[in-house]
Amino acid sequence: MVDGWFTAEGGEFRLLGTCCRDCGAVYFPREDAFCRAPGCAGTELAEVPLSRRGRVWSYTDGRYRPPAPYPSDPERAWRPYTLVAVELATERMVVLGQGAPGVTVADLAVGMEVEVVPGVLAEEDGRTLTTWHWRPVSEERPVSEERPVSEEAS
Repeated sequence: MVDGWFTAEGGEFRLLGTCCRDCGAVYFPREDAFCRAPGCAGTELAEVPLSRRGRVWSYTDGRYRPPAPYPSDPERAWRPYTLVAVELATERMVVLGQGAPGVTVADLAVGMEVEVVPGVLAEEDGRTLTTWHWRPVSEERPVSEERPVSEEAS
C-alpha cells in the first residue's frame, strides 16, 4: 500500500520502521527527516525491520464502511473486519492493523501472541494493494528469537 512500510525480502514479511542513531527511538510508520523524541535533535535515521511477533494490546471489530481515502467499493457488500493493536516489546511500541482474513474478536485475547503477515487491502485497476495483517500464532509454530533493534540499526 505504501512504499517502504514493509518488505518480503528473503521470503520473510516484515514491517519496516526507522531508528534514530542518536537516541534509539524507533518509529512506525517510518520517519525519514528527524527524530521526534522530545529532547533529541537527531537527524540520522536508519531503516530497521520490526519484530514479526508481538502481543495483543487491544482489539475491536469494524462494523462500518470507512470513509475515503480507504479504498472501498460502495457497490459491494460490506464485511466487518477485526482491528488489532499489537505491542512490539523490543521496539516498545504499539502497531495497529487488521486481523488476517477469518480472524474475529472471538479468536483474540489481550496478551496473546500474534504475528504479522501480508494481506490484500483491495484490488483496483488490475493492481493489488498490499497491506499487513495480524494473525494468532499457532501452538505448533516455534517462537523465533528476535534481534534487539539496536543490533538491527547498526
